[in-house]
Amino acid sequence: MENSYNHSHTKKHVICRTLNAIPAIFIVLSMQICTATYAESLDLSLSTYSTQKIKKLLNDPKTWQSIPKQVVLCVYSPNGENSEAFQQATRYISELPRIGRVAKDFGVNLQVTRPSNLQIKINIDYPKLNKKAETLVKLNVYTDERVLTEDFRSKKCDGAGISNLRARQFNPFVGSIDALGAVQNNKQMTAIIQLLARHEFDQKMINQDYEVVGIIPVGAAYIMVNDRNINTLAKAAGKKVAVFQFDPTQRKLVQNVGAQPVSVDLTSVGGKFNNKQVDIIAGPALLFQPLELNKGMTDKSGKVVGGIIRFPLIQVTGTLIMHRNKFPAGMGSIAREVIAKQLTPAFEFIDKIERDIPTKYWLDVPEADKPGYIKIMREARIQMTKEGYYNQEMMHLLKQIRCSQNPSNYECALKDE
Repeated sequence: MENSYNHSHTKKHVICRTLNAIPAIFIVLSMQICTATYAESLDLSLSTYSTQKIKKLLNDPKTWQSIPKQVVLCVYSPNGENSEAFQQATRYISELPRIGRVAKDFGVNLQVTRPSNLQIKINIDYPKLNKKAETLVKLNVYTDERVLTEDFRSKKCDGAGISNLRARQFNPFVGSIDALGAVQNNKQMTAIIQLLARHEFDQKMINQDYEVVGIIPVGAAYIMVNDRNINTLAKAAGKKVAVFQFDPTQRKLVQNVGAQPVSVDLTSVGGKFNNKQVDIIAGPALLFQPLELNKGMTDKSGKVVGGIIRFPLIQVTGTLIMHRNKFPAGMGSIAREVIAKQLTPAFEFIDKIERDIPTKYWLDVPEADKPGYIKIMREARIQMTKEGYYNQEMMHLLKQIRCSQNPSNYECALKDE
């Protein structure tokens, strides 16, 4: 269910995140342009640790030997390269001169051109060592995230921006951030992304040939129903719920509440909901407009009969992931630090998407009922961690973050997570 979120907002950010994977010291800084959607100014500052790492990489001949002449980056955009979202994302390339000015502070001359809509050419000159490098970045646009993921696995793509639910197979530690009820708000999400951007977690971002070089918030996933009477878990029993086969946690959750899982993919989930083939789906608010979910929430007379239950199940994230041998060692930690500084604009965009949905489609959960739902999600999360669906170390880390921000919560005195 949750993975359907890869529309509107993610179409922008997946493109942007993949641009960040260019294997050169200063191109990695381009990622802040993409993650800072709608921002007029970007935080281009670097920690002392990253500054020293860049200088070390620049002066290491092995770095220059490992910069390839071509990089293939896979982009997910359901409506293709001509979509408004794709154009919105790639217009941030015009901000790259700012990266060039930062590069000059390190003695690097950086030039970025765009030979075509799906190509970016990067020229780097480092007079100190008389080193030069040229990389052509090719963007492959996919309308099916499943195909994109398989092409990345088979190394047809050097880098990919994909949903964290799909990225879990490449890095179960990072992929478990999207666990049920584990991250409850933007403050907690900011804390975990910024924590994982610290160099102490560098090894956790690496799994075999894969390295996670960026994590992007996409928004809370909500339950969406075609009948407003389905406003409790008990009333979900027997109902048809959309699930994606690649994420076994969805099917397990649906079965646990006595509902009937119905397999869907990204191309069919909206139509099945709107045509009443499924009663319930789950995903962030940015699904609403591109999938025209209002159709599934209204009857033939135009009366609103369904809605979005305003209670987060998970905080959805997207992941930028690379094949490690395609860019200089050490680049990943710099990328993670830069991305982690650009979260505010992403949250602002998510908030705007939610505000743009008419009030009539939202359903509020009574305050008295919320603790019970939180408890149910916690119990399900613990059980699924025991069964291997979620990474236990990440679950412990997320609990520490929740309790550091709300130490009076009852779970903080418990030792079972």
